[in-house]
Amino acid sequence: MIENPFYTEEVHGPYSFYNLGDFALEGGGVIPNCTLAYNTFGTLNDAKDNVIIIPTWFSGTSKDYESYIGEGRALDPNKYFIIIINQIGNGLSSSPHNSPDPIAMNKFPKVRISDDVRAQHHFITDHFGIEEIALVVGGSMGAQQTYEWAVRFPKMVKRAAPIAGTAKNTVHDYLFTKTLLEAITSDPGWNNGNYTSHKEVAAGLGRHANIWAVMGLSTEFYKQEKWRLFGVESVEAFMHEFLQPLFQAMDPNNLLTMGWKWQHGDVSRMTDGNLREALGRIEAKVFVMPIDEDMFFPPRDCEEEQKFIPNSELRTIHSIAGHFGLFGGEGNYYFDQIDRHLKELLSL
Repeated sequence: MIENPFYTEEVHGPYSFYNLGDFALEGGGVIPNCTLAYNTFGTLNDAKDNVIIIPTWFSGTSKDYESYIGEGRALDPNKYFIIIINQIGNGLSSSPHNSPDPIAMNKFPKVRISDDVRAQHHFITDHFGIEEIALVVGGSMGAQQTYEWAVRFPKMVKRAAPIAGTAKNTVHDYLFTKTLLEAITSDPGWNNGNYTSHKEVAAGLGRHANIWAVMGLSTEFYKQEKWRLFGVESVEAFMHEFLQPLFQAMDPNNLLTMGWKWQHGDVSRMTDGNLREALGRIEAKVFVMPIDEDMFFPPRDCEEEQKFIPNSELRTIHSIAGHFGLFGGEGNYYFDQIDRHLKELLSL
């Protein structure tokens, strides 16, 4: 089996943790002793204005973003204080599998993107005394959180770069995600979320992975045999040695918590459903950065929203890996694009 660098529950640290106390959720309910796991890179300057916030994506952790950071890169720890914050439900921050009763497992309350951003805001203002953010950048669900940051805290966020994600989830993407989640809950081993080990839901998690194989990548990815980017020699090996083990190692309740949050991502909840008004609140300089072959968040959906954002530009990223381009399997070809756009954005 290929080593899985994206395992949600046992990613190698170290991680730091911040406890928010009892955290009230927007939709009702409370997470007692809500804890955020995070990593930092670089040093906070005296003015506290060199801050970059990076929220995590679905099934991912702060570990996944380490390949985006480095000396001489756009996200340079010699220049910036970079904080990668794990979203609630991802297995490192407070999540169904690591929470005690009365919110353990399937009793974990519904969490929204807005809850993540409110928690993150509380954390960085209380713990670090930060009042200004040079850049918020994140991919996929990280992009959803990036939009939420820019709309909810327009004076605080100076620049924003949502990568491969939208401010309001589309109906099409909602249905995609519904199918992803049903692949898990249709497994008899799911047992209404009362399994004793995620291994009991292996078949459902495998079907979940199979959907990602279709929608998370592009048709050209398979035509050009680009599964080799993931260190395998055949489609079968890609499925059975990489993709299925990737998801079968994860906790189903965690995935469902993040999936529900993804489905219901919508910054227009702050403006009674008016997306144009919500995005019009943004004061940050914004580069909207879709991936050209992404079938979850296609560029046309991102461009439609970008037109509502003052002082914004569309910067399309090219990746034959589609949504999985976020993993950086194409190496410098992908990361050079990200660095070029982010360096320009940070110079503005």
